[in-house]
Amino acid sequence: MTAYAVRRLLQTIPILFIISVILFLLVRTAPGGPLTSARRNPNVTKEQIEALEEKLGLNDPLPVQYGRWMGGVLTGNLGESIKFRRPVNEMIAERIPNTLLLVGVSFLVTLLLAIPIGVLSARKPYSFFDYAMTTVTFIGQSIPVYWLGLGLIVVFYITLKNPFTGAHLFPVGGMNTQGKSDLLDTLWHLVLPVAALSLGWIAWYSRFLRSSMMDVLHEDYVRTAKAKGAKENVVYYKHALRNAILPLVTLIALDLPSLFAGALFVETIFAWPGMGRLFWDAAKGRDYPVLLGVVMITAALIIAANILADLAYGWLNPQVKYE
Repeated sequence: MTAYAVRRLLQTIPILFIISVILFLLVRTAPGGPLTSARRNPNVTKEQIEALEEKLGLNDPLPVQYGRWMGGVLTGNLGESIKFRRPVNEMIAERIPNTLLLVGVSFLVTLLLAIPIGVLSARKPYSFFDYAMTTVTFIGQSIPVYWLGLGLIVVFYITLKNPFTGAHLFPVGGMNTQGKSDLLDTLWHLVLPVAALSLGWIAWYSRFLRSSMMDVLHEDYVRTAKAKGAKENVVYYKHALRNAILPLVTLIALDLPSLFAGALFVETIFAWPGMGRLFWDAAKGRDYPVLLGVVMITAALIIAANILADLAYGWLNPQVKYE
């Protein structure tokens, strides 16, 4: 397994290189630029704008700009923000733990709810519980994350109030109340963002696992385990689930980009100070170094997660061999 992991890590080098070239061209050839607002300012002269372009290297050919940027990336330097005049490394280091916290908690909540719902639906197909979960999952899959986030704000922040104090039920801005920085306060701020980000995935994964479990339950080894008198929980959770969850691991690895994309909407709606919010602010101001830095870090995280998903196959199914 170690040799396989090393080989996969080496394969990521050309992948990241291709991604960097495509992203650099897309970002740099997009309409507008970081000096658009300055050009619209009547107090800024044409000579001043030209001096800024020269100072920032925006007049150089794209291959030269890419080479300069990639040279910095290879040395661990993602450049300096044009808008905030701060190192991009420093800005991302401040935001990435917040995004990983939001995505990590959402992912954990998704699995803790989707797996039991999927298994119970497969154990009792076409029951009241199964029909109820089917209805809920269809609703959950059809609601866009940004609409769901706004809906949660309307219901749990604007409409419903604490009956005793009249205060809002849940906070909807930032990750801490002003003047507080304890864990319980952060978890309280996580409730609505995590709900908005995870509800759709709970619906999708529970339905997928139900289908996978029902296929596995008709396999010979499940019938053999039942014939030998194994307890129901052992049959379902040890024998059946371990094999039924393998396709779900693949699906999760493929869905990670969508999960991070959903985090962008959620962080923007709930003012969560993560990489998604940083990307949005940088996109509005065409802050090229920050845009490229955030996207490259996100791409590296997604590739790493896919490698971990492949390695998880060997843990879930000993028959999988890495050669």
